[in-house]
Amino acid sequence: MEKLWFISNTASGSATEAKCEALEAIFAEKGMILAGRTRFPDEPLPGIEELNAAGADTVVLFAGDGTVNSAACKYDGWNGKALILPGGTMNILAKRLHGNAEPADIVHAAHENPVLRQLPFVESGPHRAFCALIVGPAAAWAGAREAVRYRRFRRFWRALGVAWARTWSRGVTLFDGTRKRGNYKALLIAPEDGWLKITAFSMASFGDMARLGWEWLFGNVSNAPSVDDTRSAHATVSGRKALHALFDGEEAMLQSPAAISSGTSNLKFVTTVGLE
Repeated sequence: MEKLWFISNTASGSATEAKCEALEAIFAEKGMILAGRTRFPDEPLPGIEELNAAGADTVVLFAGDGTVNSAACKYDGWNGKALILPGGTMNILAKRLHGNAEPADIVHAAHENPVLRQLPFVESGPHRAFCALIVGPAAAWAGAREAVRYRRFRRFWRALGVAWARTWSRGVTLFDGTRKRGNYKALLIAPEDGWLKITAFSMASFGDMARLGWEWLFGNVSNAPSVDDTRSAHATVSGRKALHALFDGEEAMLQSPAAISSGTSNLKFVTTVGLE
């Protein structure tokens, strides 16, 4: 870690401009050179050619999981490395790589003793998820959650109505390579070293629906009522229409049936703790 390209997203959650300036001061204190600076999404992510032209060897991402996903996919063919700092709300990938450490402590530890890891991901078509893929009608709750996050309460009530209606609609079917099962309101599919860890959610009552919505808005959706858990190398998800999906929180529509598989990144990530 000698020449850094620093990318932040101050809309992600906790990556404030003041914290960005403090991190830049630490880079200078450690003798690391700032080869480039990007404030995403107001400025586009630099291309690999731009990183190479600047002589950057490390991309530092101070943002949420969605921004990290965009960068990790874009730079998968790059021979540099990525340092992820927790700058969002959930920070799932940053916690996998660094535990609950603060951004400044991560930079110090990474500079002194960096360990590089390639990370597993979930893949469907051109889309990847390094944290988790959520697919099914209940993925519509993401719109309500974003509205709460940005305090757009009029939009929240509209999004809440859409999410509630879609979650009660027909679900999706899962084929995990051994048997076909369904009707699920959502599937949470996480990468696990060559496997897919699949958690299926089904709403049997008003209470189940309320708890799903609460966890989606204010907690962790993995705590919602689940009815089935499995591990598989590959999976196929089917529905009557196009499938609403979230790749690390970023929305996408998948054609049904959608093939889901696992893979491992070419890009290397700096970690300061052992991965689970």
